[in-house]
Amino acid sequence: MAISLRGCDELLPQEDWLQKLARSDATGVPLRIKLGLDPTAPDIHVGHTVVLNKMRQLQDLGHQVIFLIGDFTSMIGDPSGRNTTRPPLTREQIEANAQTYFRQAGLVLDPARTEIRYNSEWSDPLGARGMIQLASRYTIARMMERDDFTKRFKSGVPISVHEFLYPLMQGYDSVALKSDLELGGTDQKFNLLVGRALQSEYGQEPQCILTMPLLEGLDGVEKMSKSKGNYIALTEPANDMFAKLLSISDALMWRYYALLSWRAEAEVAALKAEVEAGRNPKDAKVMLAKEITARFHSVAAADAAEQDFINRSRGGIPDEIAEIALTGAPLGIGALIKQAGLAPSSSEAMRLIDGGGVRIDGATVSDKGLKLAAGTFVVQVGKRKFARVTLS
Repeated sequence: MAISLRGCDELLPQEDWLQKLARSDATGVPLRIKLGLDPTAPDIHVGHTVVLNKMRQLQDLGHQVIFLIGDFTSMIGDPSGRNTTRPPLTREQIEANAQTYFRQAGLVLDPARTEIRYNSEWSDPLGARGMIQLASRYTIARMMERDDFTKRFKSGVPISVHEFLYPLMQGYDSVALKSDLELGGTDQKFNLLVGRALQSEYGQEPQCILTMPLLEGLDGVEKMSKSKGNYIALTEPANDMFAKLLSISDALMWRYYALLSWRAEAEVAALKAEVEAGRNPKDAKVMLAKEITARFHSVAAADAAEQDFINRSRGGIPDEIAEIALTGAPLGIGALIKQAGLAPSSSEAMRLIDGGGVRIDGATVSDKGLKLAAGTFVVQVGKRKFARVTLS
């Protein structure tokens, strides 16, 4: 129970979960624990791993975890937390995204002990007759209890009929899989409760639900999202992942510890007490950045990323930088920076030069009229953009 509750927002009903755990312990039959993700984008970011971490913890206790890819529900579009209808994805988009999903989730879960399912297995065969029968088991009144539907209805924002199908189909997944526990973010609570209700309708023991908080992105304000640009992708290079984690605020760091770290809670509490007593918070942030980077890359990669960050902060050159070949020597510094992809325009390059943010081979550039002859040199723009440019 302590592992179940760590970092979670709600576990409902706790009494039922205790009974399920006791029964599993007595019979030796593992519980079926479900997490569904719609492949709406090709990459998973660390915000998604908040629930994946919980799955792994329960998996390590011997329970059967089911990683459900919502290839059918993606075609409907999840309306959770939205004030407009989300455009459904095409089958081609869904299939392309789904190909990468489990490979990335396997960086957290143990693939050998994970059951992978696609909800099209049972949703496609339902057909029109089955869909009507399923819809008869839930009322419009209960559907309108959902906050985002209620707000949209009261404000006159359209709600398409197909959006009512989404929570029904997610709930039907629980029926098809006979799940004992379903995990999700706090924005999924309504959908998870629909699963409980439908299981009762179909004569099954209702699942318990466990919701995890939504992780704030690097800005510390909005939830982590690719569309908001405040995310860390699981496929990011180790150096970038490490640097992004070091960029978060000191306050946000403890939120990341709570939701992403696998360190013991007592160890994290002791570390926080040391920081409050005067220890440099950067020490704790480096520990977190190395832990997360090592999880998705390797310990050696995390160590190298730390050294790379130190080199950058001292004005050194990173271990890996882009190799760019340009022609047209002699070439003006503004045009070179733009063509090398280090600034969106020559005028922006000039602004960066005015601010002292451009270096050539370690020397700060102050002359906006500088023309570079043929040769190879390292160009640095700002703190984190580097390129080795060969100009001919």
